[in-house]
Amino acid sequence: MGVFAMPSLGADMDAGTLVEWMIKPGDEVRRGDVVAVVETQKGAIEIETFEAGTVRELTADIGQKLPVGAPLAVILAEGEEAHEVAAPEPEVAEAAAPTAPSPPAKPEPPKARPVPAAAPPPGGVAASPAARKRAGELGLKLQDIAGSGPGGAVLLEDVDRAGAARPAQGPAETEKPSPTPEAAEKPSPMAEMRKAIAAAMSRSKREIPHFYVSQTIDLQPATAWLEATNAGRKPADRLLMGALFVRAGALAAAQVPTVNGHFTDIGFVNSESVHAGVAIALRGGGLVAPALFDAETKSLDAIMADMRDLVTRARAGRLRGSEMIKGTITISALGEIGAEAMTGVIFPPQVALVGIGAPQRRPFVVDEKVVPRETVTVVLSVDHRVCDGRQAAKFLAVFDELMQSPEAL
Repeated sequence: MGVFAMPSLGADMDAGTLVEWMIKPGDEVRRGDVVAVVETQKGAIEIETFEAGTVRELTADIGQKLPVGAPLAVILAEGEEAHEVAAPEPEVAEAAAPTAPSPPAKPEPPKARPVPAAAPPPGGVAASPAARKRAGELGLKLQDIAGSGPGGAVLLEDVDRAGAARPAQGPAETEKPSPTPEAAEKPSPMAEMRKAIAAAMSRSKREIPHFYVSQTIDLQPATAWLEATNAGRKPADRLLMGALFVRAGALAAAQVPTVNGHFTDIGFVNSESVHAGVAIALRGGGLVAPALFDAETKSLDAIMADMRDLVTRARAGRLRGSEMIKGTITISALGEIGAEAMTGVIFPPQVALVGIGAPQRRPFVVDEKVVPRETVTVVLSVDHRVCDGRQAAKFLAVFDELMQSPEAL
């Protein structure tokens, strides 16, 4: 039997609110299946199970705020029967035990526990918190949406379906719900995200002895190659410079393993794969850095597709828990317009962050001549408990070399 518990979705998380179940008792689940949506300070995160088997019971209700490690569900292992698992201890002890043992009765299968929906306000509509939030964002009335949940409760997928079927509306036609007193008192999601970022970054600067190395590299070969490659492609298939940065960063991290992994209670644990955290700015402010798994093994086109997917889901609040905790090095690029250099703060428990400034047109020495070139400044933030200047400089040298031969990435 496996107890599916509230996972830790970041160094700054100590609790989360269950907003949606994607499973019900009796469902078969496989390792990696998304089973629930949890609201954290950084938004709604899809969480996966790492146990295969059959869902026996959901032990947490929608709307509950639970600490990390609190049980959410019971999952029977493959081939395990319900009667083989000791029943959970009752909350209230029975009055008395029988004087003589009764013959063993055939155990009854556990009753399916209905997935609870949020209680409706007086005269209102039953709906999950996630559905209420999405309906407010889309300007939809819950009473106009057909619910598919228990007792006709409106679920998140019902709201999304209704939103997709609705004719396009202009801003003036969208009805904005009046804020309730409870909503007025509740901190805004952005304020909560800023708290989460503040907690993680304060911990990082307090506990991690940062040091920094930087290098300005010639970006002209990559810029020219990118323009030539994209010339014959449809807009949806074109590559962005960010994909080259992620690919080069992942390959460099694979060659310099002291920057790729986690610092834990037992010390530095190197990762055999490079799960590149990609820093994504959210609309309205805020930042997340979900992991792009096995980036060192993927082609530029695959990385570009994965980056588009991550950005779309991050801005829609549909990232997965594993993406939030498994990054082994983070790559943060300012894009085409911005400051020429950025010195980043490491995301614990990682040990390095690659900060990439906006490309700049600068005088640069090529073949003993000063010529105008597209350049970019790369700053590597490193945990000095794990790495020293020589290895950090090697990482930047490898990164530079890779960017000079973009056709080989």
